[in-house]
Amino acid sequence: MATVAAPLPLRATACCAGLAPCRLSSSDGARFPGRPVQRGLVAGACRRRESAGFRVEALFGGGGVGPKEPMAPPYNVLITGSTKGIGYALAKKFLKAGDNVVICSRSAERVESAASDLKKEFGEQHVWGAVCDVREGKDVKALVDFARDKLGYIDIWINNAGSNAYSFKPLVETSDEALIEVITTNTLGLMLCCREAINMMWSQPRGGHIFNIDGAGSDGRPTPRFAAYGATKRSVVHLTKSLQAELQMNEVNNVVVHNLSPGMVTTELLMSGATTKQAKFFINILAEPPEVVADYLVPNIRAIPANQSMKPTYIRFLTGLKAYSRIFSRLAFGARRNKYVAED
Repeated sequence: MATVAAPLPLRATACCAGLAPCRLSSSDGARFPGRPVQRGLVAGACRRRESAGFRVEALFGGGGVGPKEPMAPPYNVLITGSTKGIGYALAKKFLKAGDNVVICSRSAERVESAASDLKKEFGEQHVWGAVCDVREGKDVKALVDFARDKLGYIDIWINNAGSNAYSFKPLVETSDEALIEVITTNTLGLMLCCREAINMMWSQPRGGHIFNIDGAGSDGRPTPRFAAYGATKRSVVHLTKSLQAELQMNEVNNVVVHNLSPGMVTTELLMSGATTKQAKFFINILAEPPEVVADYLVPNIRAIPANQSMKPTYIRFLTGLKAYSRIFSRLAFGARRNKYVAED
């Protein structure tokens, strides 16, 4: 079952000038050509004089109204970084459930190959592929336009795109290029995707759900040999909480941002780091193939709109109890030894 996250903070008072996005006036709309007035999350607009100071009306869009239409299956799903690994496994599981899926990647070759395979298995009318580099705002905006053109709306947006630059070494030995790759993909890319997904979803009659995938480091534990990656994944949790607070503060009740935790998945990225005794030990004990993880995550994701829930959730595949149980079984009974990689 998906677990409900801690309650959101109380809505900020309207007098907190500059801290909240505001309802834009008609003149503000001219600064965002081609976009509805609701489109811009702009702090500081719509200030009005009141006696000696300013006061901000901290409301935009939503106005406290939930989805105008119930969100019933089949769902329209968009998954970033979904041409391989856990993203691809999630796409297949949603398609098996009868949903429609948009996959994307920065590689045109991988998009074409993955989309072709999925269409052969699930039909041309259920799968669409798009090239998108989440680090580029124009690409993410184009992805939204593509999804609207093909499906009309997106119910579930999963931010899965991430990178470790295939670098497993101390920070002092990490190149500038690797650091830029990790940070722009995992942090900037996530922010751009969240921004565009929220802007799209709050104007939809059905609203929408956004799921941000965490990773090693998200719980605050150290991640030696991939410190930058761990730092970016720690920021995922903070960003999600901040967005939850912003949406509540502005009474946008038809869009919810959630966290999704797949745990350790035997992807190409994870297995490329299986070069130390400790890494091999934990991969064998805790990791699972993408298909196994997707089999658990997708039904839990789909249950949220099916139950008409608009509460933030944190869905975890590898819970603390499950991890400690597996470690105990390994130490006590030698379970899962050499399951995925040969240990020294």
